[in-house]
This record gives sequence, structure tokens and C-alpha cells, in this order.
Amino acid sequence: MKKSQRLNVIVDLYVRQEREALEAMGTSQQRLADQQNQLDQLVQYRLEYLQRFEARQRAGINVGQLLEFRAFADKLDGAIEGQRRQVLQCERDLQKARGLWEQCHQRTKSLKRVKELAAVDEAKTEQKREQAEQDDRAARSRRDDGTGRA
Repeated sequence: MKKSQRLNVIVDLYVRQEREALEAMGTSQQRLADQQNQLDQLVQYRLEYLQRFEARQRAGINVGQLLEFRAFADKLDGAIEGQRRQVLQCERDLQKARGLWEQCHQRTKSLKRVKELAAVDEAKTEQKREQAEQDDRAARSRRDDGTGRA
């Protein structure tokens, strides 16, 4: 089996690994987008909640309602902070997945180049072999004609 054919098996393996890394990166991107969307929704809800709170405050509310509003606002703040941590973790995961994909991509690209060079080298060797055979046949046919001169 020729070197380029043997390398083909390895290239196929690396292409598959690169594809899997790309899919993992896509999954990470989607997860980040989902988490960021959820954070945006929480921030928007908190803003709307505080606007309703201010409107009710102007209309007048009792201390119990004030404490409930503030307690819920604190829970929202905690949820938002937790979601921000989730977004940051997803960003780190995406960077890691992107790095892995880039590494796989470079490795695949390099190996494809090695395979191409091996195929070119094999083609040159085959051409030289064919030329040598033709030269040998031509030399034999001259000798067989009896005109074989050195």
C-alpha cells in the first residue's frame, strides 16, 4: 500500500475528529446564546418589576408590600448574578471548544498537505519507473534489430 493511501486513513480519522470538534463548538455557541437570552430576559423582567414597584410606591403601599417587593427584587438580583456566572462559564466553554477545533483543523490541514506531497512524490517515482522501462524496452529493441550500438 502506498504511503498516500495509508495517510488517507489517518486523514479521514482527523477529518472526523475535526467535524466532531466543530459540532461541539456549535453546541457551545448555542448554549451560550440560550444562557445569554435567559440573562437578558431576567434583566428585562427585573427592570419591569422595579418600574411596577415604583409606580405602586407612588400610589402608596404598606410596609409588608414594600418588604415583599424588596425581597423579590433581591431574589431576582441573585438569579441574575447566578445567570451571569452561567454565561461566563459558557463563554469559557466556547473558547475551549474553539481552541480544540482550531487545533484539530490545523492538524487535519497539515496531514492533508503531507498526503498531497506523498502523492506527488509517488507520481514522480512512478513516472521515473515508467521512463526507465521505456528506455529499457527501446534499448532491447535496438539490440534485437542488430543495430545495437552503445
